[in-house]
Amino acid sequence: MTDALPDAVHAQLDAGLDALGLARDHAVPLLAYLGLLLRWNRAYNLTAIRDPREMVGKHLLDSLAMHASVDAIAAAGGSLADLGTGAGLPGIPLAIVKPGLQVTLVEANGKKARFLREVVRTLPLANARVVESRIEALDAPAAFDAITARALATLPLILELGGHLLKPGGVLLAMKGALPSQEIAALPAGWRLQDVRPLTVPGLAAERHLVVVGRE
Repeated sequence: MTDALPDAVHAQLDAGLDALGLARDHAVPLLAYLGLLLRWNRAYNLTAIRDPREMVGKHLLDSLAMHASVDAIAAAGGSLADLGTGAGLPGIPLAIVKPGLQVTLVEANGKKARFLREVVRTLPLANARVVESRIEALDAPAAFDAITARALATLPLILELGGHLLKPGGVLLAMKGALPSQEIAALPAGWRLQDVRPLTVPGLAAERHLVVVGRE
């Protein structure tokens, strides 16, 4: 699955993992995931990005830029729900590099959910599971240490749809581009901003922030 990818893709991923402080050993499963994504994308249109080098930067490394923020959860064997995960971003890359992290991939689209189940089965990822459901319909109250979302919705809407999933003390780890000041100002009652962490994605000049929100 990885053999068909150009050498430049392997080198780009290795360099990105180095820059993020992650072991190069992770490149093998990450490239296997990328191979599946490229293959399924031809039929299912899982992502608008089709060039493998662009996928490395904008999908794999972009997802992994937040990896340090789940270290404590992973070390404790804790749980993360990736809401509206689509093709599995950031949940699958995080599950690959943090085997202690229990990742639930929440996706309502049937074709995408089938792809995710194939990834979990093929790699295999013992610490990941797929739930085919709308976020607001997921009957798992207070089940997760953290929820995350990447390019899904505004902070208030993410909390409206998925706030019920968080344990007491749990946090939303929202992946954003430019600092979403208006969204932060519009946080609903009972929620507060805990932190804003600028992220650096190797090879990408675009702004990235991780916004951490918890209950008051």
